Amino acid sequence: MSNSDASGKQPELVPPTDANIRRAADLLRAGELVAFPTETVYGLGADATDDRAVTRIFEAKGRPRFNPLIVHVADQDSAEAFVRFDARAERLSETLWPGPLTLVLPRRAEGGLSLLVSAGLDSVAIRIPAHPVARSLLKAAGRPIAAPSANRSGAVSPTTPLHVAESLGGRVGLILSAGRCPVGVESTVLDLTGETPVLLRPGGVIVEDLEALLGVSVLRPSPADAGGEPDAPKSPGQLASHYAPGVPVKLGVHGAAADEALLAFGPDTFIRGGATRLNLSPQGDLHEAAANLFAMLRALDRPEHAAIAVMPIPETGLGAAINDRLRRAAAPRMPLPFPATPRQD
Repeated sequence: MSNSDASGKQPELVPPTDANIRRAADLLRAGELVAFPTETVYGLGADATDDRAVTRIFEAKGRPRFNPLIVHVADQDSAEAFVRFDARAERLSETLWPGPLTLVLPRRAEGGLSLLVSAGLDSVAIRIPAHPVARSLLKAAGRPIAAPSANRSGAVSPTTPLHVAESLGGRVGLILSAGRCPVGVESTVLDLTGETPVLLRPGGVIVEDLEALLGVSVLRPSPADAGGEPDAPKSPGQLASHYAPGVPVKLGVHGAAADEALLAFGPDTFIRGGATRLNLSPQGDLHEAAANLFAMLRALDRPEHAAIAVMPIPETGLGAAINDRLRRAAAPRMPLPFPATPRQD
């Protein structure tokens, strides 16, 4: 596969050797963009203390600048330099970091983060990733890294290095290529800036685990609220149309027309129809389904398909995060800020 942007540049995919991680860290400190793997999806990273570098993220993705970014840090001490922890945040971070949990916490004014990472809000979305390549990169860079998913804004998130190259082309110069992301959906985002914990985005940590650790209920939006669009998002993944393929997505079906692709879940031998069929998990395993979700949406996003028909998925455990992504994928799409990189299969 060959991908480039309008300037003809090619993205460079390199293995995450020690030398390449040091090279990526040097690029980040110089204000450049680097794509790298996390346990959730591939991130498009920039030095979170550098306004110009952070601006390059928005330009590369075509991302609205009112949509905040998540700051990735190497350890708890680094996190505490940029945000203020209360007892709730300390309890969650001690248990669930490193891992797919992002906490929205009050910003420390003296921390030095670019205001662009949180769209000017007094809070910051922050996490410690668990992927060994991400952790090595953070340690080598010695900087907090702002990193949304490494794809054009609103499109399907990337879970392999080739997804990054296909979506961004030469808008990113270097991709640390470390295979497929194991979790497959983005981190859970929990807002702890108020008295009541608020779920801003379901993800790789299920809400029931958060509530068990906190000892209180987490305020969570109902599925009907997924199409609502907040005036000032406090985290990524809150826009009504997000994670969207190029063809329409139909939810809750039990079959597909002859010109539609079918994305199944669980046993589907009784179903007929569908030009192409993929199954998120024939055994009905939600962890397997989450890991397969974005890759399979991309595989079915073909011009010969009139739509992608998706079978029902339980709204329990990781199913909440899967269904959140699917509802946003099915929402009316906003115009792309720049043309998609053509597929060259």
